[in-house]
Amino acid sequence: MQVSKADPDFVTKCVNTIRFLCVDSVQKANSGHPGMPMGMASVAFELWTKFMQFNPSNPDWSNRDRFILSAGHGSILLYSMLHLTGYDLSLDELKNFRQWGSKTPGHPEYGCAPGIETTTGPLGQGFANGVGMAIAQKMTANKFNRPDFKLIDHFIYAIAGDGDLMEGVASEAASLAGHLQLGNLIYFYDDNKITIEGKTVLAFSEDVAGRFKAYGWQILKIDGNDHAAICDAVEKARAETQKPSLIITRTHIAYGSPNKQDTADAHGAPLGAEEVKLTKQALNWQQSPDFFIPPDVKDFFNTAVAEKKKAYTDWQQRFTKWQAAHPDLAEEWRKMQNHQLPDDLEKQLMDSIGDAPNATRAFSGIILQKAAEIVPNLVGGSADLAPSNKSNIKAAASFSAGNNGGRNLHFGVREHAMGSILNGMSLYGGWIPYGATFLVFADYARPAIRLAALMEKQVIYIFTHDSFFVGEDGPTHQPVEHVSSLQIIPNMIVMRPADGLETAAAWAYALRRTEGPTALCLTRQTLPVLHVKENFDARQIHKGAYIVDDTPDPDLVIVASGSEVGPAIEAKKLLEQKGRSVRVVSLPAAQLFERQSPTYRRSIIPDDRAKVVAIEAGVPDRLYRIVGKEGMVLGLDHFGASAPAKVLAEKFGFTGKQLAASISSWLDA
Repeated sequence: MQVSKADPDFVTKCVNTIRFLCVDSVQKANSGHPGMPMGMASVAFELWTKFMQFNPSNPDWSNRDRFILSAGHGSILLYSMLHLTGYDLSLDELKNFRQWGSKTPGHPEYGCAPGIETTTGPLGQGFANGVGMAIAQKMTANKFNRPDFKLIDHFIYAIAGDGDLMEGVASEAASLAGHLQLGNLIYFYDDNKITIEGKTVLAFSEDVAGRFKAYGWQILKIDGNDHAAICDAVEKARAETQKPSLIITRTHIAYGSPNKQDTADAHGAPLGAEEVKLTKQALNWQQSPDFFIPPDVKDFFNTAVAEKKKAYTDWQQRFTKWQAAHPDLAEEWRKMQNHQLPDDLEKQLMDSIGDAPNATRAFSGIILQKAAEIVPNLVGGSADLAPSNKSNIKAAASFSAGNNGGRNLHFGVREHAMGSILNGMSLYGGWIPYGATFLVFADYARPAIRLAALMEKQVIYIFTHDSFFVGEDGPTHQPVEHVSSLQIIPNMIVMRPADGLETAAAWAYALRRTEGPTALCLTRQTLPVLHVKENFDARQIHKGAYIVDDTPDPDLVIVASGSEVGPAIEAKKLLEQKGRSVRVVSLPAAQLFERQSPTYRRSIIPDDRAKVVAIEAGVPDRLYRIVGKEGMVLGLDHFGASAPAKVLAEKFGFTGKQLAASISSWLDA
C-alpha cells in the first residue's frame, strides 16, 4: 500500500517525529536506550506505514503482520510506533516510560499494551520467537486457506541487533528457519557496529551475510536511512517464498546526535539535556515542547491507518463468505481460537492406557496419540530425541519445507531454540505446542521456559529421563537438581506423575492450562501400577497432592512423587509391621498443592498429630516447605553416578527397605 505525502522532506519530518518521541521519553525517564531507536527510525516508519497490515482497533486480528522488536532494549521505538499508529497507548504512557504502573516498561512485555507481540529483552529470544510464529503461520495457512480465500497470508517482521545475532539461540533458530524455507520471515539486522563495551570489532568480526547465506537465508544489504532502498528490500523479501530474508541494515546509533552518534555512550543512557538540545538543533527540530507531534505528521499516520482498516474490513467480508462456504473448517477455526477441548478429556486420556506397569514416558507416548486425535491443534516435537521421549504423533506427518501440514516438528539438537520457537507458536494463537527432551537438558531451554512463564503462555514440556534413575548414562545425564530448579520459576507448573493414570491426568491438566507452561517430568524406568482406573479421580492431580495409600488416624505421613511413590508404599508396609500407622501421599505437583486452601492441605498432610517425611530422588528443596520445621526430607545433596538404576537405588538409599530404615532411625532418635 502506498500513501500520500511521500516527498523526502516530509518523510524526514515523520522520521524525526519518531526519533524525538524516543529521545524525549528516555530523557524524561532518565533511563533507557535512545541509540537504537534513533538509528532504526527510518526502517520503522517505512515498515509500519507502507507494508505492515494491522488494525489497532482489533490488535489480535488473526491475519495481522507480526512485528517483533528482538532488540528489546529499544522498546521506546515500539511504543512510539504503537502510539502513532493508533493503538491504545497514549502519549502520557510514553511520558511515563519505565515508571511504576505504566504500559511502557523498560523492555517490551507481552500483555502490557496491545500490539506487543512478545516479551523481549533477553537477546535472541525474539529472533527465535519469530521462527515459531512463522511455523505457526505456515501450519495455519495450510490448514485453512482455500482457493477462494487466503485466510492467512501475512508476514513475520523483526528488528534484531548485534547482540541478538551473537546469542547462540539466534544461530539455532536461524539454521532451522533456513532449513524449513520460512519465506514468511523478514528480519532487519540493525548493523550499527556498536555494543555496550564499544565497537563490535572487540568481539564480533564474523561474516554475518556469509553465515546466514549458509543457513539458507536471502541476504539483502541497505543503508538504513535510504528510504527507497528500505522499501525495495522489503518488496524483495516479500517476493522470496522459499527463503527467510535478512536485511542487513547499516545504521548509525543515536543518528543525528553531534557528540554521541556512533558511540557506545548512546546505547544505554539518556543523551543528556544539553545533547538533546544539540541533536534537535542538528536535525532542525523545534526545541519545545517535548513529545511534539506535528499536526500534519499526525494526519499522515491517521490516513495510513485508515487505509489499513479498509484492508481489514475487506478481509472480514471475505472471511464471512469463507465461513459460509466452508462450515466444517469454520467450526474447527472457532474451536482452535477458543481453545475448546472435549468435556471428557480426562476420561478419554485415561482410557487410552492399559493396566500393565510401564515407564511414565511410555504412558505419555500412548496418551499423546489419543490427545492428538481429539485435540487437532496439538503440535510439537523433540530436540532429536523423539524415540526416547515418545513424543511423535504417529498418525501425523512431519512438518517440513515441502509439507506445512505436518504436526511433528523436528527441532534437531537445538533445545534453546526449541523453547523459544514453542513460545512463538503459542503467542501466534490457535495451536497448543509441546516440546520434548531429557529433563537434564531443560537447562538449555531455561531462558525460554522462564519467558513462557512470564508471558503466561501455554507450552507443554515433555521432560523424560528424570532423576538419577536414568542409570548408566551417568551424572551428566541425571537431572538431580532440575525438578527443584524448575519449581522455583513463578507461574511454572512442574508435574511428576507416579503411574499411567497420574500421567493421563497430568496431560489433561497441561492441555487445559492456558495461563502458563507445564512441565511433565517422566521416568525412563518402569513403575508399578498404583491405581485402579475405576477408583481414580483425575481432578486430584489438579490439587497437586492426594492420599494414595491411607490408614486410619496416621501417626506418620510419607510424601513422594513420581518414581518414589512406589518405594514409599513399600516403606509404609515395613513400618506398619513395626506398629506405625502410615499414610502415603502422592505429590505430583507441589506448586499446585501449595495453592490449595489450608483446610485441604491439612486434610492431606495433618499439621498437628503426624510426623511428616518427604522423599525425592534428587535435590529436594521445595519439599522442605511441604514437611514444615518438624519434618524430615530424604533426598540427594550430590550428583549421580554411572551404574544400573537398581544399583543406584541401593547405593543412594532409595529402596523401600532402606527408606523404612532411615525413617525409623529418625523417628527413634
